Amino acid sequence: MKTSQKFFHQLLMLYRPFENRLNVHLAEHQLYRAQWTILYYLANKGPATLVEVSQYMGVEKPTVTRTMSRLEELGYVEHVPGKDKREKRMQLSVVGKQVYTDVRVTIDQFEQEILEGITEQEQIEMIRIMENIRNNITK
Repeated sequence: MKTSQKFFHQLLMLYRPFENRLNVHLAEHQLYRAQWTILYYLANKGPATLVEVSQYMGVEKPTVTRTMSRLEELGYVEHVPGKDKREKRMQLSVVGKQVYTDVRVTIDQFEQEILEGITEQEQIEMIRIMENIRNNITK
């Protein structure tokens, strides 16, 4: 088997177990991965439109709209005025910021656990590699 084949096979074998365990930890906070991804994006990038979030996540806008609506029902996100009245910009609410902070503690512990034995330098290199692959896929 070629190295590239092994690489992508391992990537596929990593994804589902990671997502399943992540969802177990997120369930402790009554969240799912898609909701967490939006909270993460808004916490780190600031207010955004639904289109910006959908592009970031690589999913269709209706999918983000449904997830964002649920987060709004929970009081985790809120509308902010945009340049244009048609533009739907969202940001974390005060409650959403607290939820993000609380969940971040759980996720930080989980991530440290699964990165055991992997140096920071190796993590940095893998981040670079994954960013390059994503850029190659999306160009």
